[in-house]
Amino acid sequence: MRYSEMFLPTVKETPSDAEVVSHKLMLRAGMIRKLAGGIYSYLPLGYRAIRKVEQIVREEMDRTGAQEVFLPAVQPAELWKESGRWNFYGKELLRLRDRHNRDYCIGPTHEEVITDLIRDEIQTYRQLPKNLYQIQTKFRDEIRPRFGVMRSREFGMKDAYSFDVDEAGAEESYKKMFDAYNRIFERCGFHFRAVEADSGSIGGSYSHEFMVTADTGEDAMVFCSSCAYAANLEKAEVNRPEGISVDEAEPASPEDVYTPDVKTIEEVCRFLDVGPEQVVKTLIFLCDDRPVAALVRGDEEINEIKLKNHLGCDVIELATEEIISEVTESPRGFAGPIGIKCDVIADYSLITMTNFVVGANRENYHIRGCNIGRDFEVAEYADLRFVKEGDTCPRCGGSLNFARGIEVGHVFKLGTKYSKAMNATFLDSDGKEKHMIMGCYGIGIGRTVAACIEQSNDKDGIVWPMTIAPYQVIITPINVNQEELLKAAEDIYGALQKRGIEVILDDRDERAGVKFKDADLIGIPIRVTIGARSLAEGNVEVKVRKSGAVEAIPLEKVEDFIADTVAEGLAQ
Repeated sequence: MRYSEMFLPTVKETPSDAEVVSHKLMLRAGMIRKLAGGIYSYLPLGYRAIRKVEQIVREEMDRTGAQEVFLPAVQPAELWKESGRWNFYGKELLRLRDRHNRDYCIGPTHEEVITDLIRDEIQTYRQLPKNLYQIQTKFRDEIRPRFGVMRSREFGMKDAYSFDVDEAGAEESYKKMFDAYNRIFERCGFHFRAVEADSGSIGGSYSHEFMVTADTGEDAMVFCSSCAYAANLEKAEVNRPEGISVDEAEPASPEDVYTPDVKTIEEVCRFLDVGPEQVVKTLIFLCDDRPVAALVRGDEEINEIKLKNHLGCDVIELATEEIISEVTESPRGFAGPIGIKCDVIADYSLITMTNFVVGANRENYHIRGCNIGRDFEVAEYADLRFVKEGDTCPRCGGSLNFARGIEVGHVFKLGTKYSKAMNATFLDSDGKEKHMIMGCYGIGIGRTVAACIEQSNDKDGIVWPMTIAPYQVIITPINVNQEELLKAAEDIYGALQKRGIEVILDDRDERAGVKFKDADLIGIPIRVTIGARSLAEGNVEVKVRKSGAVEAIPLEKVEDFIADTVAEGLAQ
């Protein structure tokens, strides 16, 4: 492609509304333009990178035996009501009505649509397993879209869905896709981890996220320094203490202490001259309209997702002032477990605690010297808190570490969540009707491109891996008005095109410095510079964007040299 003919509106200055590196560079490099909040147009350079990722994804999906389909973006409400997600999904679901006043949504995902398709076409076990995938636009009405295409409202996604006759088959399908995802992100040139994750609104029994490591990542991931255990922050586990005895200090007598306007942990600790590890927080949650008190040590934080999963509820939220008053007979800030009118669940951190401080369920009062068993009962203990750096690994006992990451893919073991709700059944070998076992597997295509930029950039711009670079080579004649330079550039350009190499000829009548800056900004992996001095010596200058290495290559050898370098980059 000739640069002079390209629609490539690069920008020198960083746009004021850009927050993260990928957003800044995608705007500056002329890859995207904002249409509305969280909605972006992909320009030619950006769309070429998108198509490269899509091609890798298609090749690896096809390699697993998955078959490509294309499903409607507009989905009838009836399907979502069947699955129970019409109300559960919340405000992220963009709902609309047609001229006949029928309810629809713009699909944020396609579990309902694919399940409806399969249940109508599959009758017996002989037709299973099946794995269907698509690459299609989704819409999720994010409350605060940010970071450019990293968290946009409209986005491209590869979503695949597997259907099996039993758990063994479902495990095999899950492993095939898990392995395929590893190959996809390796081919994209990423440093990444597969981490255990919560299944969220998709549901199912377990899942893994694929996280690209990046300091600017919006997600925290937890990994062990001694084994392969890794999880996102919401999922990371804390083991129940084993073989640890309760503090043998003599139980103190409970003592009511007047604590006027002392509500926060910091205020309690300062007022009573105790550490936060000697205080127990009592948080009241409404779990599917049922109040529950969750207890955690004062220096820890409740993980609402863990609490929600432990209770098996659909909706969890902090209780209102009215509910708190009803179950504690006190205002917010003074809740405690003694005499409370709801079930009490305690984090594992309380198992070894004695003589601790709690709210008194009485305005302006706390209680010193509280003990479990004597002063109140705990219905059950559970892992309810967020892990912290240095916590013990739940698998091997090693030390847990933290890193930032960007989620680019997610695989889910759905089980029968949707097949039961939507009656997707088949006849087994004994003629009995059974529900299909499902899995689903997603990759954010635009997010993958943005994550690549987050991980691969420098002060001058993007540093593309060869596999997903919009173009592989850019040829830069220093002065297009010098006939011999332009002819050499044209000859190399034509020869590389004939060999199937994706190349830009920068035929603009611009200063060399401008051309070099643009080439670095858009991140093309190989730059061929043709100058009068080097050409007089029979050479051209080849620079590798990633390493910065510059080499003088004889004119007659440059075609083979570039072809070999491109092939080497594609093979990595």
